Amino acid sequence: MRDSGLPYLLFLSVLFLTFSLDVGGQSCQPSGKIIGKKSPPGQCNKENDSDCCVQGKFYPTYTCSPPVSGNTKAVLTINSFQKGGDGGGPSECDNQYHSDETPVVALSTGWFNRRSRCHKHIRIHGNGRNVLALVVDECDSTMGCDSDHDYQPPCPNNIVDASKAVWKALGVPENDWGGLDITWSDA
Repeated sequence: MRDSGLPYLLFLSVLFLTFSLDVGGQSCQPSGKIIGKKSPPGQCNKENDSDCCVQGKFYPTYTCSPPVSGNTKAVLTINSFQKGGDGGGPSECDNQYHSDETPVVALSTGWFNRRSRCHKHIRIHGNGRNVLALVVDECDSTMGCDSDHDYQPPCPNNIVDASKAVWKALGVPENDWGGLDITWSDA
């Protein structure tokens, strides 16, 4: 009787599945995409150099974010949480606006985790400094390019969108505000 190689093939299959599950458990893949729509005149607030959706461009959406650890890597962006600011409507956690002089943040959808981090502090480390900030909003990674989202694209899945007070506390020069590699953790 000839060896059919079935045990070897089975072993390779198990090894492949194990590797695939391990890698899949550590990553967050796009869950879909939306197509950009042109905003009506004057409807996309470009405060803080915010991007406006481009007609016909595809934007990835996410329902997840990378796993949270004691040192979670993220990109710090700037957002105005004040009425009339580039953040759009009131904050998701309390349906209120917040002063740009208050250290508050919005987290990407996966980290926002269905409001489980609302009104909880996170510790942000960047530029050699630390700051505590209060989570008040979601940086929506699942939708965008509409009036509810100020005609801005969906957030990437690794964003901590921060008020001016956070940037000031980290000692980042104002002309460098906009995108900074940071780490964060629950406080």
